[in-house]
Amino acid sequence: MPDSACTVRIVLTTASSAEEAQRIARTLVEERLAACTTILPAALSIYRWHGEIESAHESLILIKTSNERLAALEERLHALHSYDVPEFLVLNVDFGSQTYLAWLQASLQ
Repeated sequence: MPDSACTVRIVLTTASSAEEAQRIARTLVEERLAACTTILPAALSIYRWHGEIESAHESLILIKTSNERLAALEERLHALHSYDVPEFLVLNVDFGSQTYLAWLQASLQ
């Protein structure tokens, strides 16, 4: 396993609209908290909120970052987000191409 893959993380979050997702995603890249973001604009979420089953059309954002940026990324995401409790789930990356991983790390510097 390449050493640089050990620090790469993918963060999942959702946004209330494509416009909010684009604003959040662009800001995170501009501030180098994310190397890249990918927006999937047509998600339907079904969840429990205040004891009721709810559903909402949302945009899913995949945020590619490093372990070192996670705390700052989470803090900034909460500041940018319209939700009271924004999703913030972190996935480990076990392997990736060396050239992509090098680009990702360089993009966060």
